[in-house]
Amino acid sequence: MIDISLSLQLFFVAYLIRFNFSLNFQDNPFLEQIPFVALVSLLSFLIIGSYKGIVRHTGIKDAIQVFWGSTLIAGILFVITLFLRNYKAFSILEIPLSIISIHYLLNIVVLIASRFIFKSLFERVLGSYKAPKNILIYGAGDAGLLTYTTLTNNTSFKVNVVGFIEDSEHKIGKQFNRVKIYDAKKIDEQFLKKNNISEIIVSIQNIKPIDLFHKIDDLMTLPIKVKLVPPVEKWIDGELNVGQINEVQIEDLLDRTPIQIENPVLKKELENKIVLVTGAAGSIGSEIVHQISKYQYKKLILLDQAESALYDIQQEFKRKGVLNFEIELADIRNKQRLRDIFDKYEIDFIFHAAAYKHVPLMEDNPYEAVRVNVYGASLLMNLALENKVKKFIMVSTDKAVNPTNVMGATKRVAEIYANCLNVEGKTKFVTTRFGNVLGSNGSVIPLFKKQIENGGPLTVTHQDITRYFMTIPEACQLVLEAGVMGNGGEIFVFDMGESVKIFDLAKKMIHLSGLQYPKDMDIEITGLRPGEKLYEELLTNEENTIPTYHKKIMIAKTENIKVAETKAKIDHLIQSNHVDANTIVRSLKSIVPEYISNNSEFEKLDNAKGKVKRLNIS
Repeated sequence: MIDISLSLQLFFVAYLIRFNFSLNFQDNPFLEQIPFVALVSLLSFLIIGSYKGIVRHTGIKDAIQVFWGSTLIAGILFVITLFLRNYKAFSILEIPLSIISIHYLLNIVVLIASRFIFKSLFERVLGSYKAPKNILIYGAGDAGLLTYTTLTNNTSFKVNVVGFIEDSEHKIGKQFNRVKIYDAKKIDEQFLKKNNISEIIVSIQNIKPIDLFHKIDDLMTLPIKVKLVPPVEKWIDGELNVGQINEVQIEDLLDRTPIQIENPVLKKELENKIVLVTGAAGSIGSEIVHQISKYQYKKLILLDQAESALYDIQQEFKRKGVLNFEIELADIRNKQRLRDIFDKYEIDFIFHAAAYKHVPLMEDNPYEAVRVNVYGASLLMNLALENKVKKFIMVSTDKAVNPTNVMGATKRVAEIYANCLNVEGKTKFVTTRFGNVLGSNGSVIPLFKKQIENGGPLTVTHQDITRYFMTIPEACQLVLEAGVMGNGGEIFVFDMGESVKIFDLAKKMIHLSGLQYPKDMDIEITGLRPGEKLYEELLTNEENTIPTYHKKIMIAKTENIKVAETKAKIDHLIQSNHVDANTIVRSLKSIVPEYISNNSEFEKLDNAKGKVKRLNIS
């Protein structure tokens, strides 16, 4: 009714404009035409449905509906007027075409404007009005300008773009759509307070990850939220959506380029194959099964002893409609249970991710570390060999290199055992070795997040401690790639970029939370934990690498081992029922001479010579 009322009033205004505001009702059939225009307006609005929009949520689509409604009114009036003129009937309803045109333009402007006015009044009167956030956009290139357009056109995302930030001198000081471009070097805390800036959105494409890292890292020192526009290839249908502009994640602050692996051979390799994944409910194992689930395998077997986590994956797969998968709740230390599984399925590939991995816990429980990481792994390997499994791909760790703790030593023993079996049958044993994964169970990132949620402080074991990092999907891509690339006996290592200082990572996590170090939250140095070392290595001292077809993946070139002698030592360790920690660790050191304990009670077992020079067995 409001739209019809406005349309009729604008019809009157159109007459006034047409006759220079000297309308004579006796000479013009205006009053007789009012009911006719009202009927046409009613029909048009009903047909288009422009009245259905909720006024307080008016947006661009509602404006388009009003446009088409106004266009239909004008179209009907034009057609009827021309028809009446042609047949010289009901001349009283003939409306001058000039008036129809003026009425049409007025309808578009006023009816659309009225909706936004009503929306604004509604918000202010009912107290739901919120002032738009003042923001800055880092980057005045094509991506930055497109981000500006996306933000300003989205009515549900209320922002006021105060300015652009640029490093390019020839852009600084200029304007885009009357929005000034500022020098990035002059953006400081005082500037932010003066302009009441709420957040900075980084929108830069075609930039090296290392350069983007430094830009974001500099911004994180400011007391402000920083958001990031994703790479253009991740835009939805080639268009940027406001929902894709998210706060910077810790992955964005790692000084390395994410590694993408695309291998069409992998699809062919897994096609119509039966694949077993151990530790399928863990951080790495669950990502492996998710990635494999995209291929045309014959059957995917998920094995784990963690009942709840395995159930969660089962339900997720059912929701997603994943087919041909089986859940096996089992312990890899149970030989008969494993044998039953191998008898049940004719397995082609095994991805072995099940392991104990927490360094301090394994330092206190070496017996359990050996039972899972060595004995459990050996059971799987022997059954794989016995059942002629095509490939056995083991997930290892950088802590197996020159190990200083029980966990790393047991993983190194498993690597050695895989190499021993590689020469005994048709099964190809392949090892993948990488550093820490972001977000995995027990990793430092979730720990920092919990500590921040609890109000701090963040705890770091040593101010100089460093680690390599990669995302879980990247780690699992490497494991799958190794399954295709490996011919047996290789240890695949990743070029993981530069190692990251954990202390610096903690400061960045504090900044990501909108806090300042040490003003709002401090970092506490707790001292190295048993078995922990300051830095991790991806290769032992005497190893070197040979390249593969992927520039970021290498093969660790290792010396030949004395298979019979080494395997005998490992078998003795496996078959031993000793629970005495010193006896177990002494056996591990005899198999892995480069295993020199650090910050641990087992340092007493290292001889003086061993402490000076690390040996290498591979």
